[in-house]
Amino acid sequence: MSNPWLKKNPFMSMWFSNANRVANTVRAQSVAQARKQARPNTAASFNAAQAIMDIWLGTAVATKPAKTRRRK
Repeated sequence: MSNPWLKKNPFMSMWFSNANRVANTVRAQSVAQARKQARPNTAASFNAAQAIMDIWLGTAVATKPAKTRRRK
């Protein structure tokens, strides 16, 4: 006599298939989001590198403060 606990359960199989589908979708979205956030902002990193190079090379020029008018 065969053991009934070892028979295939079609409902359990469908449930696991859907659970794996959801888990893989969540995993793929989280990996995509992590990669998106890990990408450097090219404009910001370029400006920061440019500012550092200006400081090291001494080409950074201090801006003059704006002239203020005196009230009479």
